[in-house]
Amino acid sequence: MKCQVEDFKKEHKKEMRAVQDSMYVLSGKWKIPILTSICYYNKRRFSDFLNDIDGISNRMLSKELKELEINKLIKRTVLDTQPIVVQYELTEHGLTLQTIINNLTEWGIAHRKKIVQGIE
Repeated sequence: MKCQVEDFKKEHKKEMRAVQDSMYVLSGKWKIPILTSICYYNKRRFSDFLNDIDGISNRMLSKELKELEINKLIKRTVLDTQPIVVQYELTEHGLTLQTIINNLTEWGIAHRKKIVQGIE
């Protein structure tokens, strides 16, 4: 019995660490809206994000995009055009977040409806 409790505690610790790792990568006010924008449109330019996400500054968007790129969730591509165009898209690893983004979207819609209507 004691062994089962210890195994449960180890597994719980592992799961908690996984949640903390996830939250670290996706933390902040802007990363999930950025990822949502890419999920919806597949490829986005810097100005597309600025138009999509109310309140984000150029500086913050640049910082968040770099962090998402470092964490291998998005890929930055510089196109050989005149003027130069930079596009962002989800990596294969980033695509694994689509289910989470879709679930958050559905939950957010239902939550807003519940709060606005005041239903239980």
